[in-house]
Amino acid sequence: MLCIIRHETDPYFNLAAEEYVLKNFERDTFMLWRNEPSIIVGKHQNTLAEINADYVKENKIKVVRRLSGGGAVFHDLGNLNFTFIASGENHQLVDFRKFTQPILEVLQKLNIEAKFEGRNDLTIEGRKFSGNAEHVYKNRVLHHGTLLFSAIMADLSSALKVDPDKFQDKAVKSVRSRVTNISEHLKEPLTVLEFRELILKHVMESTPGAELYSFTEKDIAAISKLRDEKYISWEWNFGYSPKYNFRKAVKTNGGKLEVTLEVNNGIIEKARFYGDYFNKADPAEIESALSGTAHNEEAIREKLSGFNIPEYFLNVSSEELITSLF
Repeated sequence: MLCIIRHETDPYFNLAAEEYVLKNFERDTFMLWRNEPSIIVGKHQNTLAEINADYVKENKIKVVRRLSGGGAVFHDLGNLNFTFIASGENHQLVDFRKFTQPILEVLQKLNIEAKFEGRNDLTIEGRKFSGNAEHVYKNRVLHHGTLLFSAIMADLSSALKVDPDKFQDKAVKSVRSRVTNISEHLKEPLTVLEFRELILKHVMESTPGAELYSFTEKDIAAISKLRDEKYISWEWNFGYSPKYNFRKAVKTNGGKLEVTLEVNNGIIEKARFYGDYFNKADPAEIESALSGTAHNEEAIREKLSGFNIPEYFLNVSSEELITSLF
């Protein structure tokens, strides 16, 4: 088994690295890595329905879709991620208990009573500190999990706090759990990097043939190419979302404004405005213009730049209208 400690904290690169290793390496691989503040959404999720868009924008939090299913998670440098990529027979590939067992063993050495619970969680005293997900590619499986070590819980909560009334869709929804940091349960202080070393040491000592590996220049070039072409793109992170209906009502200086959108593959198919606002020009012109526009701020700003918004919604500013669309 190849064991890799990744020092990059760019979530786009780190998610691309997983796909690269999964599809291009033959040997089983174990990786430990961290991300700067970011939200990682499951492959089958509606991204906008999983994030607090205002908080994410204000705090410049990156949003990235991963290969595996499951729910959205918040990462920061106090969260350690681990990845196992292994080959095997199809019926042996998906095994959450097998790949989380080394983590439980490390915690037992630290006198922390941790358990595997439910479908894919690790808990301490009933509170979750690790969520896990898997993705199968041919005869290989990618298993990755989060390890909340010293994450900032307020950021985690705020970044994932979403208005449940905004979206109607059939996408997989995240289930929020009571969470805890591993550091709260330590008998003696330990940093997240020291904890990382303990896990690496345990995996290498308990796995015959394990050896350290560092990405080559060729590896890094290929991963960077995948990052730039796929993982940083709006099409993958937002446009890949399942079809959904969006609804939002806002109070403006011109009265109440309610917006409904029908969105497919990230593209607005139909927009409608309701409310007690007054108008000179017909808002149906803006509704028509939004059809075919990507449901992202940059594209919508560009489309609305050709309209004198107060003519269509008296005393409503462009910013207020844009706010209503997210």
